[in-house]
Amino acid sequence: MPVKILMVCLGNICRSPLAEGILQSKLPSDKFTVDSAGTGDWHAGQGPDRRSVATAKGRGLDISCQKARQIKPADFTNFDHIYVMDSSNLRDVTKLAPTQEAKAKVKLMMDEVFPGQKVDVPDPYYGGPDGFEKVYDMLDEACTLVAQKLIKEHA
Repeated sequence: MPVKILMVCLGNICRSPLAEGILQSKLPSDKFTVDSAGTGDWHAGQGPDRRSVATAKGRGLDISCQKARQIKPADFTNFDHIYVMDSSNLRDVTKLAPTQEAKAKVKLMMDEVFPGQKVDVPDPYYGGPDGFEKVYDMLDEACTLVAQKLIKEHA
């Protein structure tokens, strides 16, 4: 059974779709499944923000088929690892966790690069294309470390 990883941001149209696509590209698909969700439901059923799609495409990834959804209680059972993009997501997702074991699955994404420093992946939604490029670079660095760790743990 594949190891399942969930990426979470606010609306599931900017950061977490990028994180999903980036991490998926770094892991063998027969051993790992990556998905994404948002803490809010405003964009449920929609594709990623066009700027996320364009940024990913510029780096050789196609995330255009993803569909936004809201995180749900079953995700704590269905996923082995849950990575959140910022401290607000961390607070909201851990509040939803039904048990201490479920809470332990939730980690701040940039803690992989800057352990314990509480670095957020900034939400690029209200900015220009440069913000999406910066977010991509941050997520690419963090996803490389996550992939290395997961492959080592689950080899």
